[in-house]
Amino acid sequence: MTALPPSQARRRPRPGSLARPVNGRLYRGTWLLVALPLLVTAFTVARPGPLPAPVLPPVFDGASAMQLARDLSTAHPDRSPGSEGSRASVAWLEQQLEPYGMSVREDRFEASIPDLGRRELVNLVAVSPGRSNQTIVIMAHRDNAGTGPGANDNASGTAALIELARSYAPTTSGAAGGRAIGTTNTLVFLSTDGGAFGGLGAAHFARESPYRNRTVAVVNLAALAGQGPPRIEIAGDRPRSPAAVLVRTAAARVLEQTGRELVRPRAIGQLIDLGFPFTLYEQGPFVGRGLSAITLTTAGPRPPSSFTDTPERLDEQRLTEVGRSAQVLIGSLDLGLELARGTQSYVFLGSRFVRGWAIQLSLVAALLPFLFAAIDLFARCRRRHIRIAPALRSLRSRLFFWLWVTLVFVAFSLVSWGEGEARPLSPESAAATQWPRWSLVAFGLLALAGWLVARDRLLPRRPVTPEEELAGHTAALLALGVVALLVVATNPFALLFVLPALHAWLWLPQVHLRPVWVRAGVFVAGFSGPLLLLLSFARRFELGLDAPWYIAKLAAVGYVEPPALLVMSAWVAAAAQLATLTAGRYAPYPAPAERPPRGPIRSLVRALLLIAVRRRDAAARRAAVG
Repeated sequence: MTALPPSQARRRPRPGSLARPVNGRLYRGTWLLVALPLLVTAFTVARPGPLPAPVLPPVFDGASAMQLARDLSTAHPDRSPGSEGSRASVAWLEQQLEPYGMSVREDRFEASIPDLGRRELVNLVAVSPGRSNQTIVIMAHRDNAGTGPGANDNASGTAALIELARSYAPTTSGAAGGRAIGTTNTLVFLSTDGGAFGGLGAAHFARESPYRNRTVAVVNLAALAGQGPPRIEIAGDRPRSPAAVLVRTAAARVLEQTGRELVRPRAIGQLIDLGFPFTLYEQGPFVGRGLSAITLTTAGPRPPSSFTDTPERLDEQRLTEVGRSAQVLIGSLDLGLELARGTQSYVFLGSRFVRGWAIQLSLVAALLPFLFAAIDLFARCRRRHIRIAPALRSLRSRLFFWLWVTLVFVAFSLVSWGEGEARPLSPESAAATQWPRWSLVAFGLLALAGWLVARDRLLPRRPVTPEEELAGHTAALLALGVVALLVVATNPFALLFVLPALHAWLWLPQVHLRPVWVRAGVFVAGFSGPLLLLLSFARRFELGLDAPWYIAKLAAVGYVEPPALLVMSAWVAAAAQLATLTAGRYAPYPAPAERPPRGPIRSLVRALLLIAVRRRDAAARRAAVG
């Protein structure tokens, strides 16, 4: 094969040149630092053992529980908070427990619920005293969304709660088989309100109840009579998990009673729940406050829809199996409660789990190659005397624009979008799935007005040199590094959504001379982290195309905290600068001689500021003369 003449040979750009500014050798070498945290992570894998099973067999009466579930869902199909059916269900539950000597205390509170407004909610608390004041809470929410009878979610859980309470009633007639079950620890049977609307009753109990400081473990019962296999939910409102011993004990008891393995969320789902803590079940508020809590259910990550949740679809055998599993789980906890208390963070892999701190260490280590390469890129710009300041000012203008968008979003949240408590919204509510057309149009117009103010300093007005493009890339990458460090300071698990952008966009300066489809592919790859979160909400919680609006509503009601919105604004600003560089529309912040005349909006703002300053100065002079 004849070699091409040197004049025709394609030469690869020299490393460190403007065509290849990223130090690939440094980047690849730094990945060796990640090997040590991964090795440490491998040594942290453990297999927790379950607590021993109780000696006495379960006495849970599945047929009685099934009849209770049918009675509740048929007699009071609308149990939405504050409704007539909700008030009637309170009296119904009190009536069920009255013959067994269990006094039921009503805990009333108010909450704002999207689509329903301000409502009074009622938690019902029944206590079976034990020899110790340490408390195990067994709970089930009593309400539903009001769009169907809610037979499985959660008349079945309420029925199981009643049967368990009867088993531990102080009178011997309360126990099936003619015997009462004495306990070492105090048992609190909690029937919550607002469970279908973000666990309002559970959050209130975890925040206000006098039992909260004595509670060591919580077992939540939700949708126990479905067709699906027994499942466990462990996600919390914070990046924590219930005690691993509690989860393993629940799995062992379910296996004994049903002959089936307890289904857990997949490892990637557990990681996502740690990076973006969220759950539609009521163990969430307890885990978020450091209390070990789990949910037993036969439904998926999203509770069953009220429209199809009818009494005819209830499965008595499944309700009996899971109810007995819950009873023997309570017995196991009563024997070894100290071992199942507290929260931690971890990811279950089959019967083993990886400790959360090791996962955090690995995620932070995966950040190092990007940081080293980005800092080296900045150092190369300094050695070449490439000015970074205009690129940073351009990034500042974009950041101010996105902060304006965030401010407008907060304003709309205060006016209309933020109705409700800072809790997950019911996926069946109109607020979670119906995009408000006209308010979104108004939001878009205000955002457009902010862009019209910012664009005069961002539009290209002359050819941009390669050095200026490299400075633009460097400024954006440094900003992304700062964003990543802020994420580490708030929730290191959230690096799961940030790392793909860092490691993809680091190579944008390296491919800036490649065809546009190559640059676009590298840029789009950086959005795989946020896309993972969106797909999780779309598929796991069956939100589909409503997932973006649902997440926005979580921010509007305050479930997503303001610091996270500010960090996201900085991330989007850096992404916007890299987008302009990818599309060839980037321009550094213009020098004074290059700046265009002020537009009407800027002129108006400047005039108003000058008027305010002159009035202040005039008032100061009058005060001095007086």
